[in-house]
Amino acid sequence: QVQLVESGGGLVQAGGSLRLSCAASRISVSANVIGWYRQAPGKQRELVAGIVNGLTNYAEFVKGRFTISRDNAKNTMYLQLNSLKPEDTAVYYCNIRNSYEYWGQGTQVTVSS
Repeated sequence: QVQLVESGGGLVQAGGSLRLSCAASRISVSANVIGWYRQAPGKQRELVAGIVNGLTNYAEFVKGRFTISRDNAKNTMYLQLNSLKPEDTAVYYCNIRNSYEYWGQGTQVTVSS
């Protein structure tokens, strides 16, 4: 069965950086639409960044700070988070879509002021 296993979350001070990883099994990160989403307490899940047909796209609130990437050889996708702000605090989820949609288990990112 398809599995997406996330890692890399944690507690960081404002202005700091983290790198999230999402290792995929039984599904390719190169052949499908991939993305990172986040959900803060009391808020809806929102798209942070994605790759569609080789093109990257970012939510306005992360442009210039976050970078989505993938390593096809490792079948892993990444989200580099720089210049973190307290409002970036959320659970971050990786997502892969083809005919179906698959989610990672989520990883907590907490940014202290």
